[in-house]
Amino acid sequence: MISALKYIDNFILLFIAHTMHSPFLDKLMVFFTTLGNSSQLWLTLAIVLLLTRKDRRWGILLCLALFLEALLCDGILKPFIARERPFMEFTGYKPLINPPISYSFPSGHTMSSFTAATILYYRQKSSGIFFYTVAALIGFSRIYLFVHYPSDVLGGIVLGILLAYLLVKISKYQSLLSKV
Repeated sequence: MISALKYIDNFILLFIAHTMHSPFLDKLMVFFTTLGNSSQLWLTLAIVLLLTRKDRRWGILLCLALFLEALLCDGILKPFIARERPFMEFTGYKPLINPPISYSFPSGHTMSSFTAATILYYRQKSSGIFFYTVAALIGFSRIYLFVHYPSDVLGGIVLGILLAYLLVKISKYQSLLSKV
C-alpha cells in the first residue's frame, strides 16, 4: 500500500515537473505559494472580520482555527511523521523558492488554506467558493514548486477541512447552549 502511494506521488510530481513548467506558471505558482506563507492572507482576512461587529465571531473562529492548525500541523504531525521533502529525494530538482526546512507531511500551506476557506465558506458560501479556489491554487503551487508530494497536499486538504468543520460545529453548539 505504501509503495503504491509513493509510486503515485512520484508519478504525479514528476509529470507536473516535466510537462507543466513555463516561465509564466513559475511566476504564478510562486505568487500563490507566497499568499500562503505564514498564513498571512488568512490572518489578514481574520483581522478584517474582527474589525466588523457582524463578523467578529467568524474572525475569532478563524484565528482559533489557524492557531490550532499550526499547532497540529507544525507542532505535532510534521515532527512525528518526519517525511522528507521531494527536492531532497530527487536531487536534480531545485525548488523555485527558498527550500523549506520543516518536514513535508502534511502541507502547512494547504492545511491552513483549507482550514480558512472552510471557515469562510460556512460564513458565506459565495465568497467561500472563491477562497476554496485560492486554497486549491496554493496547494497545487506546493507540488508545482517541488516542495510537497501530492499526498502531502491531499492530507492538508482533508485535515484542514475536518479541523474547520469541527470548530464550526462546536461553535454552533456553543451558540445554542448560550441561548438556553
